[in-house]
Amino acid sequence: MNQKDQIIDLIKQEVIPAIGCTEPIAVALAVAKASETLGSVPEKIAARLSANIIKNAMGVGIPGTGMVGLPIAIALGATIGKSEYQLEVLRDCSSAAVEIGRQMIDRGVINVELKPTDEKLYIEIEVSGNGHTAQATIASNHTNFVHIERDGNVLLHKDISSSQSAGAQVIQLNMRMVYDFAMNTPLEDLRFILEARRLNDAVSHHSLDGNFGHEVGRVMTTSPELFGETVYSHVVGRTAAAADARMAGCPMAVMSNSGSGNQGIAATMPVVAYADDIKASDEQLIRALTLSHLTAIFIKQNLGRLSALCGCVVASTGSACGITYLMGGSYDNICYAVKNMVATLTGMLCDGAKPSCALKLATGVSTALMCAKLAMNNHYVSSVEGIVDDSVDKSVRNMTSVGRDGMVETDKLVLKIMTTK
Repeated sequence: MNQKDQIIDLIKQEVIPAIGCTEPIAVALAVAKASETLGSVPEKIAARLSANIIKNAMGVGIPGTGMVGLPIAIALGATIGKSEYQLEVLRDCSSAAVEIGRQMIDRGVINVELKPTDEKLYIEIEVSGNGHTAQATIASNHTNFVHIERDGNVLLHKDISSSQSAGAQVIQLNMRMVYDFAMNTPLEDLRFILEARRLNDAVSHHSLDGNFGHEVGRVMTTSPELFGETVYSHVVGRTAAAADARMAGCPMAVMSNSGSGNQGIAATMPVVAYADDIKASDEQLIRALTLSHLTAIFIKQNLGRLSALCGCVVASTGSACGITYLMGGSYDNICYAVKNMVATLTGMLCDGAKPSCALKLATGVSTALMCAKLAMNNHYVSSVEGIVDDSVDKSVRNMTSVGRDGMVETDKLVLKIMTTK
């Protein structure tokens, strides 16, 4: 397979629809698979989860339920979840299903506990019923099943380290490769990326017409006395609005990036809103979205699926690149924008998925606009300042090493604070 086709396959693997926050949805997916393997609705469900999964599932709305957190996601995964739907596993949710889920929770069917593991993303589900047991385990990424068994008979097993190694075989990106692909690939080969605009823009508009979360998007777009009727307020407001809806449990699908719906929103909506305001052509929008999403994928290759570093920052770095391109920027300008983002937002911690994530998206997107404009004026943070390096790729690796390695103890402290309030 040539490099172009490898990158297209990579984008199609990482940029996929998801309904709801991907951590509780991944748990629901594992429960659905375990229940399907059992062959009946479970009488008991044990969920053993890594710390980062618990952190990202505690405070987020579950689509279509009006409820928050893991218990209802687990109950719905067991009753109406279909593993074939992947990250849209709860697509068939209904009010009747929610009531059945509430009853399951009230009966004490579900037990959630922390799994001692070094894996950031680990979901182990054990179910029992009608004298049978089944297990399903997801690790490394949100849809990667590494173990399935029924009554002690192993139906699937992949060593986690081997699974991660296999993932590492995927083409390894760098900024030059990302830029050249986005700029030079035939347009028809990239047109599929417009589905990200369709899904995420629909959620944003729905949010602005409704009442979701902290209404960050609505405040931004209806306060001209403070923010003005500007490109800035449109870009930040429309992006935050999509996150408002998603984190509050809106049952509409969003296009995710690297396993996160918020990252998909942050890589999509700033580019879409800016392109709308400047009346960009279809080609400009397609190439800008490709550049944004692929930059986010490149950074996540170095950071990992889950970390102590806020994923919205990563995706906002992608949108900074897309917006710089739409401003008429060259490859050098785009690299300047990345360095500016690395210098500004590195260290924003992740304290779980929740409605206030919309505030973090708004911060990231606001910074992306500033960094893009500075880059277009040939202003960028130099290698004598902080963690920025002369090499844009090394600058990215420095940022991701802070989030992946340097903030490990921060992650533990954040989880402790969240679970002992």
